[in-house]
Amino acid sequence: MTEWSRVRDELRDFALGLPETREDHPWGETVVKVGKKVFLFLGMDGPSERTDKPADTTEDPAGKWAPGFSVKLLSEAHGHALTVEGAAPTGYGLGKAGWVTVPFFAELPDTEVLLDWVEESYRTIAPKRAVRALDERP
Repeated sequence: MTEWSRVRDELRDFALGLPETREDHPWGETVVKVGKKVFLFLGMDGPSERTDKPADTTEDPAGKWAPGFSVKLLSEAHGHALTVEGAAPTGYGLGKAGWVTVPFFAELPDTEVLLDWVEESYRTIAPKRAVRALDERP
């Protein structure tokens, strides 16, 4: 297993451990939803023949597929995430709403920071009852 896929799996597993979450595969990509709303885009598992740029991946300068993830950050974490090399506001207008796409091939902050970003995205998207359930956990 590659380092980026290990980190991706850790983010996915953490997200799926949050209240009322489930994995889905729209557009052939992996996302994690709370209710019907996506709070974590994890992209495709590997290169594809797609010619459009999905909202949850970035491209390297040579234009090749590069795995990444997208989260919605409204705190100072938004600016922090954008300091990761290759990170950018998520495409398709999502960046205007606080979504950031971060490439897995960049030098990433500690995994704990990435998990904090996933939790913030969850708290931003989740219904209040789900956030309460999370806050009530021991």
